[in-house]
Amino acid sequence: MVEQELSVTALADPHIRRRVFLDIARRRARPGTGSALSFLEQRMATKQWPDLSSVLGDIPWAVIGGVATRAYMPERVTQDLHILIARTDAEAVHSRLRSAGFELLGSLSIGGTVWRTPSGVLMDLVESQELWVAEALGNLQTDPQGLPVLSLPYLVLIKVHASRTQDLADASRMLGLASEEQRQETRQVFARWLPDVQEDLESLIALGELEIGDDRP
Repeated sequence: MVEQELSVTALADPHIRRRVFLDIARRRARPGTGSALSFLEQRMATKQWPDLSSVLGDIPWAVIGGVATRAYMPERVTQDLHILIARTDAEAVHSRLRSAGFELLGSLSIGGTVWRTPSGVLMDLVESQELWVAEALGNLQTDPQGLPVLSLPYLVLIKVHASRTQDLADASRMLGLASEEQRQETRQVFARWLPDVQEDLESLIALGELEIGDDRP
């Protein structure tokens, strides 16, 4: 019981969680995806999520989390919307959300707040003070619905930094499907903002390539 409790405590550390995930994946991974390459290359938006553009106006924001991944890999099921803003904009964002009929439900342990949209969608508002956020929010892409999302390097960065199992799985698949140019841009972002994790980044790229296997030209 003590060993189990220590193990659970240790896994609260993102670095340890990432190492455990990569160790298991390296030992168990086999080539191939179980999906056709044509499916993996699809970029769809079967579910429509709230667009905050008219609410937030000129305040920079971007979709992150599972919804954002559909810009770089096949869409997967997720139950809530995750939005990134700079911590310095939080007060203004809160004011505009309230004025638009959003309901504040509580706080996020990682820094931020939880809201319910007027249509009933749960939304996690991640309010970050990381130094890279301004740069990331100034270089956005769009998903198939037209929502602003982080560019691949920064989406991978935020997922690897969190190092939850689903985040690492998303990062690996997106990197496996990415072009070599996108991977190189991701390496450069990690070298600048998360230099001690570059070895883990290469492992995620290798696992992503292994998943794609020989199906990709």
